[in-house]
Amino acid sequence: MIRLTGLGIERNADRATENHVIQIDGSSHSGSGTIVRYAVTLATLAGKPIQVTRIRARRPKPGLRPQHLQALRACRSLCEGRLEGDEVGSDTIRYYPGTRLKGGEFSWDIGTAGSTTMLAGTVIPLALYAESPCRFVMQGGLFQDFAPSALYIDKVLLPLLRRMGAHIEQEILRPGYVPKGEGRLSVKVDALHEPLKPLGFRRQGNVTQFHAVSLASHLERENVSSRMAAHCQSLVAQLGRPVQVKIVDDATAAQKGAVMLLWAETDSGCRIGADRAGKRGRSSESIAEFVVRTLMEDLQTGATTDRHLADQLILFAALASGRTEYVIPQVTDHVQSNLWLVEEMLGAKTELQRNHLRINGIGLPPHNT
Repeated sequence: MIRLTGLGIERNADRATENHVIQIDGSSHSGSGTIVRYAVTLATLAGKPIQVTRIRARRPKPGLRPQHLQALRACRSLCEGRLEGDEVGSDTIRYYPGTRLKGGEFSWDIGTAGSTTMLAGTVIPLALYAESPCRFVMQGGLFQDFAPSALYIDKVLLPLLRRMGAHIEQEILRPGYVPKGEGRLSVKVDALHEPLKPLGFRRQGNVTQFHAVSLASHLERENVSSRMAAHCQSLVAQLGRPVQVKIVDDATAAQKGAVMLLWAETDSGCRIGADRAGKRGRSSESIAEFVVRTLMEDLQTGATTDRHLADQLILFAALASGRTEYVIPQVTDHVQSNLWLVEEMLGAKTELQRNHLRINGIGLPPHNT
C-alpha cells in the first residue's frame, strides 16, 4: 500500500467509489493526449479514481488514439485496476486504480507508429514505486514529430532523472519511423529505495560541450547520417564551438528514416537538447538546421532546460522530496497542463514567476518504506 505523505490518502480498493471520482476535462490547457496519460499515471500513484471527458476534443482526430489507449491499458496492467471506455476514438474514460504496483516483464505493441516514448513516459513513474524492478518492451514509433525521440529521452531526460535517484536504462532495439512504426524500445526501471531528490538549476552557466547523434536507417547510400552530421558541425562551428557527433547507419528498421539529436552540457549541470525526425521532403541539411536553431533559441533565453524538458520534469519534481527549481525558455501549454495536473491530483505546490519555475514535491515514499 502506498501513502502520500501529508495527504492522508491511501491506495485502497474501497476508496474507489462513484462518490470519489475526480473529474478531469481533457480539453483543458493543451488539450493533448498528455493530459489523459498523465492523469491516469497520477491517479494510479494517488489511489484516486478519475473520469476524463472531452479527450483531445480540439484535435483533428479527437478521442483516444492507439498510443494513448495502450498507455492507459499499461497503467491498468501495472496496478491491476479497472478501465472503462478504453477504445480508439473514445472521448471519455473512467479509471479505477488497483491496490498494488507490481513489477516484472511487460510487453506492449501500439500497432501503429504511435510514440513508444510517450508510452514509456506514462509507465516509468509507476515503475519507480513498484514492488520490484520492471522491464518494458514497447513496439511502435521511436522517432516522429510531436513526441520526444528515444535519443532525446536517453541523452537528455534520463541523466537528470538519475540525478534525482532514479535508476532507469533505455535501449533502442530497433528504430521505428512514421508511417510503419515497428520500432522496439526496451526500458528497465529499478524500484526506488528512497524518495526522489529535487533538482536545482537556477543558472544556465557556460556551455562546456555540444554533442549530437545522427541516425539514419537504410539511407547509407544517400549519406544521410553523414550529411546531417557535417551540416550540424558546420553550423555550430560558426558559433565558435566544436560538436562531437556520433554517426549511426542502421539496416534493421522496417523502413527508411532518419533522426538527429543535438544537446549542450553546461558547467552548472544543465542538459539542454533539440531533436528532429526525418520526413518526406525534409533534407538532411534542413534537419540539422532545425536542431541547431531550436537549441540556440533555448540557450539564448538563459533557461536551464529546453522547451520540452521544461514540462517533462514537472511530474517527477512533484513526486520528489523538497523543492525543485529551474528556468524554462517559454511557458507552453504543456507546462501549464502538467502544473495543473500535479496540483489537482497530488496536491503539489507550484509557483511560476515569469520563466522561473518552483515545484514543492510531496515526497512520495517508495514501496519498501
